[in-house]
Amino acid sequence: MIRRALLSALPALLAAPALHAQTSRGPGPAQAADLRRIENYFNTLTTLKARFLQLAQNGASAQGTAWIWRPGRMRFDYDPPEPLLLVASNGQFLHYDRELGQPSVVPVGSTPLGFLLRPNLQLSGDVTVTGQERSGGFLRVTLFRTDNAAEGRLTLVLAEEPTELRQWVVTDAQGRNTRVTLSQIETGGQFDRSLFEFNDPRFQELEMQRRR
Repeated sequence: MIRRALLSALPALLAAPALHAQTSRGPGPAQAADLRRIENYFNTLTTLKARFLQLAQNGASAQGTAWIWRPGRMRFDYDPPEPLLLVASNGQFLHYDRELGQPSVVPVGSTPLGFLLRPNLQLSGDVTVTGQERSGGFLRVTLFRTDNAAEGRLTLVLAEEPTELRQWVVTDAQGRNTRVTLSQIETGGQFDRSLFEFNDPRFQELEMQRRR
């Protein structure tokens, strides 16, 4: 079943198995400029809405709508028949199976996607950059949290002109990838806070409306 395969791939989005840290030389001037460009993009980004396509190593795929409201908020709403919902807010990451009515919560800071929600993203210090590439009009940077590689490795793919997040890939210790590609990207819009506040009664009302 597609849903079962998707569920087996979700841990890669949230907390991949341990990775061995790799050391590398510092970036050259051009690479350092690209890192600053990526940092500036995220640190000036407020909101992003897009369609997403998720493709797992096991061949499972799903689509839906993603909302990112920096800092700290994110929502992945999967299209039917997939009953899955992922919401980040107030330092927590909620994974909810609408069909089973079963929520699970982990700290945002313990997930690879937590990088995208930081108030001030810096690609140095507590973030280790293990790979960097510019090709075909795209910038690619691979990173993990310096003191906790067990969270997984995250590769960000951004278009160069204009600078825009297009894709990310989470890789686990066995080299298995979960790839999320964005399309129909809109930035700078206004979102209703109830989309992200899963402890807010209005959030539950929206969920009830969706099931009708």
